[in-house]
Amino acid sequence: MTVFSFLGFIINSLGGDEMEAQAGKHLTFVLNQEEYGIPINRVKEIIGMMDITGIPKTPRFIKGDINLRGKIIPLMDLRLKFGMAEQEYTEQTCIIVVELTFDGVQRQMGIVVDSVSEVVNIQANELEPPPQYGTQVEEDFLIGIGKVKEKVILLLDIQNVLNPEDMKLLKEIKGA
Repeated sequence: MTVFSFLGFIINSLGGDEMEAQAGKHLTFVLNQEEYGIPINRVKEIIGMMDITGIPKTPRFIKGDINLRGKIIPLMDLRLKFGMAEQEYTEQTCIIVVELTFDGVQRQMGIVVDSVSEVVNIQANELEPPPQYGTQVEEDFLIGIGKVKEKVILLLDIQNVLNPEDMKLLKEIKGA
């Protein structure tokens, strides 16, 4: 067996079909000088930083709530969730409002990122399975790596970024 056929076997056994399913348009953004991407169909909107109402006794990465046109949306700082150093918010810092499903209910969540880059169309042949080491992001969060225009984009499973315990805590705080 050649190295290439062996690698092909590994990719197929790690979910070649999953890699194909992750192909498509992704919103890319920067955290700690690394490029990340999430499927564009999860993104509701991108907004600049706004007033945040803090919530006591929450994990450090839960920054609080924002009032977006009358709708209260919980806010999570992805840098802190991923164990990166806290950084002051700048003019480029953005909130990406994403839609997630928990307990069969659609919920919106804001995620704070250093900056938003662009929307890229990632083809199936530009995808690889996530690495088994070397990133600051837990393996459960990564669904693959995109290789586009000489860039490496870490593709996140945004649904898994908040684990069930985090969502339970947010529901308790909200009284949901």
